[in-house]
Amino acid sequence: MDTPGYDVESITGMVAGGAQVVVFTTGRGTPMGCPIAPVIKVCGNSSTYEKMQDNIDINAGVIIDGICSVQDVGRDMFREIIEVSNGKLTKAEQLGFGDFSITRIFEADYC
Repeated sequence: MDTPGYDVESITGMVAGGAQVVVFTTGRGTPMGCPIAPVIKVCGNSSTYEKMQDNIDINAGVIIDGICSVQDVGRDMFREIIEVSNGKLTKAEQLGFGDFSITRIFEADYC
């Protein structure tokens, strides 16, 4: 889906477009959620995950670390989506994070 680049606006755009559950990949560990739909955060960097594991749901860095395969992590992500869809709280929900943002475009006033 084509959404803004800013993380919070991007998720808001996806949810406004009909997403019921968001799987959000983060490299820096953006600690955010959405008040309308659960956000499952996935990080591809084990170092970032270790520093922010209270905020990130899935560590996909284990693929690069050679611990798990892409298929293994894919299965874990699928299971997490099912569990969250059935009521499991995401890390963002557990922490009470619920961010929402809409881009506002201003028209320039040219003379």
